[in-house]
Amino acid sequence: MTQAPIHKTMTASDWALLIALSVVWGGSFLFVGIAVKELPPLTIVASRVGMGAVALLAVLRLMGLQLPRTRQAWAAFLGMSILNNVIPFTLIVWGQSHIASGLASILNATTPLFTVIVAHYLTADEHLTGQKFAGVLVGFFGVAVMIGAAAMAAWDTSILAQLAILGAALSYGFSGVFGRRFKTLGIPPLATAAGQVTVSSALLLPVALIVDRPWTLGLPSTEAILSLAALGLVSTAFAYLIFFRLLARAGATNVGLVTFLIPVSAILLGVLVLGETLAARHVAGMALIGAGLILIDGRAVSALNARFTGKRLAPRGNG
Repeated sequence: MTQAPIHKTMTASDWALLIALSVVWGGSFLFVGIAVKELPPLTIVASRVGMGAVALLAVLRLMGLQLPRTRQAWAAFLGMSILNNVIPFTLIVWGQSHIASGLASILNATTPLFTVIVAHYLTADEHLTGQKFAGVLVGFFGVAVMIGAAAMAAWDTSILAQLAILGAALSYGFSGVFGRRFKTLGIPPLATAAGQVTVSSALLLPVALIVDRPWTLGLPSTEAILSLAALGLVSTAFAYLIFFRLLARAGATNVGLVTFLIPVSAILLGVLVLGETLAARHVAGMALIGAGLILIDGRAVSALNARFTGKRLAPRGNG
């Protein structure tokens, strides 16, 4: 069976999928922001991965695929579930119980900054270049601007919540490097997604039952229940389906553009639905993080260099 070619240049349908993915993942911050007002963090995270696992396993069955049964594969699922689901989901939900969803989404956008640092030390073929290092510095300067020096001196709950979101981004950075092993194991990407959320469910459901004792909680509102369902079915299961379809069509580099769009979606949804506002330093920090990501991505810089070089060389050619 011939695999469809990857589009080096994004087509209109690729861009549509990318924007849809940014809205779906950006919406997760909105759904968490609604659910966390009534439910404890572990219950939210366990419900998210549990529903996501059921949906993805159903999709696998419909496609005639199965999860691998080797010990090596399930050990990899365990590692990925901890780094990509258990740690970051829990930290993000706890963090959002103290800060706005838009701010959380901006801080989460630092994931590529952490990824390039982790990859530099843990891989043999993804070392930091001067341009990427500059991007990391600019991005983390943006984080410092967002948090603020005066706020750091206070060390209140808001600061701890922001650090929790950064911890989640760091965990995602490790998961990005750890996840490279699934290609060598020959496990299909959709099976990887289903396997990791299945293991995450097995880890989190018992902990949520013991710690939160959800049967003692009051009945949540319809809004909170729908937000939980959206987290599991839309922002997890459906998001993975879009992600892997786009990955096959446009490649990993183009899919990485979603990092720039998620905060925009999350902020717009937070403002329109939750009535959130961002301080001037948050906007300035977001701009700096965006500039850092542009440097790390490199394409915009290369295009500008090529255009500038072309303009400089053109007069000589005509002379």
